[in-house]
Amino acid sequence: MTKDPEAYTATGTVTRIEGVKTKSLRLIADERGWLMEILRSDDTELFTKFGQVYVSATYPGVVKAWHYHKKQIDSFACVAGMVKLVLIDTRSGSATEGTVNEFFIGSKNPMLVQVPALVYHGWKCIGTEPSLVANITNEAYQYSEPDEYRVEPHGTLPYDWSRVDG
Repeated sequence: MTKDPEAYTATGTVTRIEGVKTKSLRLIADERGWLMEILRSDDTELFTKFGQVYVSATYPGVVKAWHYHKKQIDSFACVAGMVKLVLIDTRSGSATEGTVNEFFIGSKNPMLVQVPALVYHGWKCIGTEPSLVANITNEAYQYSEPDEYRVEPHGTLPYDWSRVDG
């Protein structure tokens, strides 16, 4: 794992939420195109076990938020477009309780962000084209009993999804 990229807010860097891990991703390019490794089983600081992989498309300006998992760990990489991935630590007693982290990830900043269980997360597509976010989870989705706990994206947690101009 490379030196941890910082989490950001509109006002600058903030404390990283306890348990959140990141990995800068690199493109391996040649005359045929490019390849980007996202997560490997020998990434000893990030890989726990395989659950499933899925891709989520998000249209420009759309917010997909908020939810958390009780058991599942998510590892997100935006492979097309750009998203603002936001994490909020509401875990009672956590050393970073109340901390908000923003990560601007995608084609202009390839990065894997691993979200621990019990941390709220969501994203907003911040580009002019749809974004594609790949998620590698450590648990398979259980259709009969989903490990997914949702709240509304606006007004339920201390975060404003509005763009900050300046």
